[in-house]
Amino acid sequence: MNNFRFYLPTELLFGKDTHKNVGAEVVKHTSKKILFVRLAKASLERIGIYGDITASLAEHGVEYIELDGIVPNPLLSKVREGVEICKREGIEFILAVGGGSVVDTAKAIAVASRIDGDYWDIVTGKTKMNGGLGLGTIITIPATGTEMNASTVITRDEDLVKRGFMTICPTFSIMNPELTKTLPKDRVAQGVLDMFMHTAERYFTPTQAVDLTDRMQEGVMKTIIRLGSKFYHKGYDYDTVAEVTYASTVAHNFTLCVGRQGDWATHNIGHELSGEYDLPHAESLTVIFPSWIRYTRGVNPARTAQFFVNVFGVENNFFDVDDTIDRGLEAMENWFKSLNMPIRISETYIKDVDIEKLANKASEGGNRKLGNFKQLSHDDFVAIYKLAL
Repeated sequence: MNNFRFYLPTELLFGKDTHKNVGAEVVKHTSKKILFVRLAKASLERIGIYGDITASLAEHGVEYIELDGIVPNPLLSKVREGVEICKREGIEFILAVGGGSVVDTAKAIAVASRIDGDYWDIVTGKTKMNGGLGLGTIITIPATGTEMNASTVITRDEDLVKRGFMTICPTFSIMNPELTKTLPKDRVAQGVLDMFMHTAERYFTPTQAVDLTDRMQEGVMKTIIRLGSKFYHKGYDYDTVAEVTYASTVAHNFTLCVGRQGDWATHNIGHELSGEYDLPHAESLTVIFPSWIRYTRGVNPARTAQFFVNVFGVENNFFDVDDTIDRGLEAMENWFKSLNMPIRISETYIKDVDIEKLANKASEGGNRKLGNFKQLSHDDFVAIYKLAL
């Protein structure tokens, strides 16, 4: 196990009707006008919370400026728009209401509002962060875990380069499982696969002596598989969705990765697909992850087999580890397909894939390597994209 320092500064408010207390939470942290970064008004009205939120803010005397128009793969241009508002209006606190794209946009606005340059200057290392504005969130879809971590993923409009960066954790986050009642089935599946992959990326580690976090991760993934599938196939019920909602937070609030390295190559290779072709993030993961496993299966076959045995319940063939992995891949891909998720690029709407362009972007012209379970470079990316076709 590696040395670690673990600190989680986000206060989590979880349960029925918790979003109705947002005004009281905001005034604990600011007495000034706030930026209200949100899903489209019509979407929040469909969920049934726009009126609750604005009424709670009004009750506590909170003035706000609204910012919407955020797309599923959030764009740098919207971050810049929010920063301009914050600097012009002297805003010190942001309330983000929506899913990962909305919250990630708000995080980027929060840190970029504290520097003289552009948010992308932080991503590229040209400028260092100088803290960030206060940030509260109300989550409308369990998926990314962004409500309780510092992870932020933004796409630069001009060249469709998509990059993740560690910014700030929210000050508080509100999670009401009831807000998922109107989620379409495809969004349920995407959320379930996203939270699953946040855990799976951590499971494939080069770090030794991590049995405790192995068992914790296995438990979270098995819960996501069982109850996420129930949510998808049978629809909303509070107890099921409450567990799935909290699983999405635990999967990515760093509780599961203390003392160990994760891999994250699948996410980063997949980012190029979603950045270049606007493929939903979860679909980029389900088409890349099986191919990544096929490509890296020789690195630590025992761990790969352990993943399939302990998470997917595949019988362990002690005499033939390759057989265990093959059957595990089949079981995992069958689960992906049961949620109507693609396992090959050809099963998505992408019909003409420029693999060399994707590999060049992922490797930043051959200057960037990815992964810790197995470190990968340009030629490896080409091979994985080809396996995923």
